[in-house]
Amino acid sequence: MSASRRSGTTDELGPDESGPGREGSDGSDLLAALLDGMDAALCAFDAHGTVTHWNREAERILGWSAREAVGRAGFAGWAVRSADAEEVEARLLSAMDAPGRQVNEFALLTKDGGRVLVRTQSAAVPGPDGKPAGVYCAFSEVHAQIDLERSIALSEALLDDASWGVVLVDADLRPAVVNTHAARALGTGRTAVLGRPLGELLAQGAEELESALAHVLAEGAPPAPAELWVSVRTPEGERRRCWRSGFVRLASPLAEEPVPLGVGWLFQDVTEARQGEQEASLLRFRAQQLHRAARAAAECEDPAEAATVHLDFALAGFADHALIDRVAECPEGAGTVRLVRIAATPSGAPGPSRLDGRAGLPVRYGESHPAVQCVERAGSVRAGAGALSAEDARVWALGRQWPEDAVYALCTVLRSRGRTLGAVTFLRGAGRHAFERSDAMYAEDVAVRIAVALDLASLVPPEH
Repeated sequence: MSASRRSGTTDELGPDESGPGREGSDGSDLLAALLDGMDAALCAFDAHGTVTHWNREAERILGWSAREAVGRAGFAGWAVRSADAEEVEARLLSAMDAPGRQVNEFALLTKDGGRVLVRTQSAAVPGPDGKPAGVYCAFSEVHAQIDLERSIALSEALLDDASWGVVLVDADLRPAVVNTHAARALGTGRTAVLGRPLGELLAQGAEELESALAHVLAEGAPPAPAELWVSVRTPEGERRRCWRSGFVRLASPLAEEPVPLGVGWLFQDVTEARQGEQEASLLRFRAQQLHRAARAAAECEDPAEAATVHLDFALAGFADHALIDRVAECPEGAGTVRLVRIAATPSGAPGPSRLDGRAGLPVRYGESHPAVQCVERAGSVRAGAGALSAEDARVWALGRQWPEDAVYALCTVLRSRGRTLGAVTFLRGAGRHAFERSDAMYAEDVAVRIAVALDLASLVPPEH
């Protein structure tokens, strides 16, 4: 028996041009090795329907060895039921007269008598004269083929139509494939993001994301999704977003040892939900602070002391410093508002707010001072140092008679019984965000309680 016959092939699909000798043997061995190394089962027929090739995967699926299969006339009586053999052979050999590949499904017989449904792809094999000399047929079990098709379909759907972001990151932690949703979330196009460092796409949060990706490459997927806060660079400016992210490590299925190809990163934007939760938590905390402050102030014998109690409770998680200025008695016809500092939080060591014993001495505020504007408008006024340097911001704060580390200010008017009593000022340092509208609403709630306490203090005789 020739070397070709022993390796599961014959030379009937075309002559061996190498002739006798070692070169011909090497060519047959190479062909046998290639056929046996394929992941798909493969067999071939000559123009008369005789089996000429049979690889190892075909042996695994059906149980028939190459020695048993090569040389048989078709599948009749051994790999296909006799009743189906004529139809199967006709459909396979019809590929010689058809362009391209043909796809069919057949029920084949295994050596132990079982049946296997396979999906085949067959095409003509041209001879030396260019005319069809036979047919090759690659086949696999239908369920395996369906699994493969499902995997491909899932990949295509994730990368095209998914309602969450999908990014395939290579081993260098750079995006290799990005779906439409992810490109939109990153504020760029699908191709513009490829190969770029994450630091170019994210103003904040890139280090945390890269650390998570590196961990997945080294250790595998985490047990649960993680929420990452990032700032995305967009043409309109930076956008603060919260992404609920899941990660999977990608490894090559073709290597004997797992070879990491990168990381699959899937994420959903949950910014609105998280911001809503944070706002609800903040509202609950502030409501609790107002309740606790009211209970504590009710135990104060001095109404002025009760005003400082409200001030101290309001500071928790809200501001770094606070002070109270009261409108001073003005001569008849004076048009300028004069304010007197009556209470302030300590600017050094932390502690309770204290009443200022210098009552009666006006604070040197200019006409454009936020506290003065607040009293004149009978509303809230916000101010900030903006983009000033640290030294300029210090000068800015000191020039307004505030602690030198103040960067943001919120002044709220004190009114009781239809009269303006003064203003309360809350101050934040550089480590906090600027005051927002929701902060002003909370400050106004606190100011109402402080104003009532100060109004009561003016009605109580000094001896009491």
